[in-house]
Amino acid sequence: MASRSKSSHRWLQEHFSDPFVKKAKAEGLRSRAAYKLEELVARDKLLRPGMVVVDLGAAPGGWSQWVRQAMGDSGRVIASDILEMPTLAGVEFLHGDFREDDVAAALEQMLGNDRVDLVLSDMAPNMSGVDAVDQARAMHLSELAMEFADQHLKTGGDFLIKLFQGVGFDAYVKELRGRYNKVSIRKPEASRKRSNEVYALAQGKKAVK
Repeated sequence: MASRSKSSHRWLQEHFSDPFVKKAKAEGLRSRAAYKLEELVARDKLLRPGMVVVDLGAAPGGWSQWVRQAMGDSGRVIASDILEMPTLAGVEFLHGDFREDDVAAALEQMLGNDRVDLVLSDMAPNMSGVDAVDQARAMHLSELAMEFADQHLKTGGDFLIKLFQGVGFDAYVKELRGRYNKVSIRKPEASRKRSNEVYALAQGKKAVK
C-alpha cells in the first residue's frame, strides 16, 4: 500500500505541475488533451467550417469543446462516451458503451443521413495494470473505431485515433494504410513522454470498391 501511495502522490504532483494542465485551467478547457488535438489539427489542417465531426471516448469533453470552439456555430459535433459528460453548448452527446450494439445503433440514428468528415477517437479502456490485458482491450476499442469510420466516414474523410504501442499495433496501422491515402504516426508535445500512447492520423479515406 505504501508503494501505491507514493505512486499516487507522484502522479498528483506531476499532474498539477504540468504546464498543459495549468494552461487548460486558465483557458477554461475541460482537459489538457485539448492541446494534443490542437497540435494535430493545426499541423494537418483537419478542421473546416461546416464539418460533421464524431468524437469517440469524449469525456470529459476536452476534444469536443475545442472542436466546437474552432468551428464556431457551423457543422455538427457528436460526442460519445461510457462516462457521463456535462453538457457542452453545440455538442450532441450520447452516453453509453460503444462496445454495445444498441449504442452504436443510437449513434448511427443521431447521424441520420449525414456522412462524417472527421472521426476522432481518444478511447482507452480502464487500465488493469496487466499489460497483455490492457493492450488487448485497447486494440478492441481501436478496431471498433475503425469499423465505425469504415461505415460512416465519407470518401476523402479523415480518422484520428489514439493507439497504444504493443501487440497488434503494427497490424492495425497496416490495416489503416489499406483504407486511407496517407497514414502518419504522431506524438503531440502534450502527450506525456513516459506514455506509450501515440496518435495515428489516417487521411483521405479511399472509395469502397
